[in-house]
Amino acid sequence: MDAVGSSVRRSPVQQRSVERVNQMLDAAAALLDEGGYDALSTRAVAARAEVPIGSIYRFFRDKRGLADALARRNLERFLARIQLRLTGAADWPDTVDLVVDEYVEMKRTVPGFAVIDFGENRAVAESLATYLAGRLLPGTADGLDAGDLNRSLRVAVEAADALLKLAFRESPGGDPSYIAETKRLLRAYLERALPR
Repeated sequence: MDAVGSSVRRSPVQQRSVERVNQMLDAAAALLDEGGYDALSTRAVAARAEVPIGSIYRFFRDKRGLADALARRNLERFLARIQLRLTGAADWPDTVDLVVDEYVEMKRTVPGFAVIDFGENRAVAESLATYLAGRLLPGTADGLDAGDLNRSLRVAVEAADALLKLAFRESPGGDPSYIAETKRLLRAYLERALPR
């Protein structure tokens, strides 16, 4: 089981439980925006979400479980949003730009995303790379097996993560020059792995 799965007690099944969990995650995101990771606690989330503390522990082991669940939700929302954006992408360089643009947009507008985007979990980078591999290149490039492609995309995701963190350290809204450099670096790196 991955780190996210081990810190979440149970997944909600009934609609009412799904809504309650989302209410708790929304409260966690708001607390992160207000005071960073240190402001996040199970007690504070329960108070903000107006739920009994037992409701928190029904679904999450602890503060880390809340953060992991929020990271997973952020990833799911990111993938859904880029899927909508990518319907107009003509080729992989356009796709790279659209993926970076969506990340930047979420960093600027989605509560809690500036503090916890997708988390530090290796499985997160792998799932994003797997999604992008399927989207960017449905088949296998000549002379490149799926493992090589997945590795290249994972390196691209990790490099983009580091550069975009730099962009947001330099400016609260993301320094445009570092965002542009991120796109250039990704296009140059992926040029060898992905056909046009």
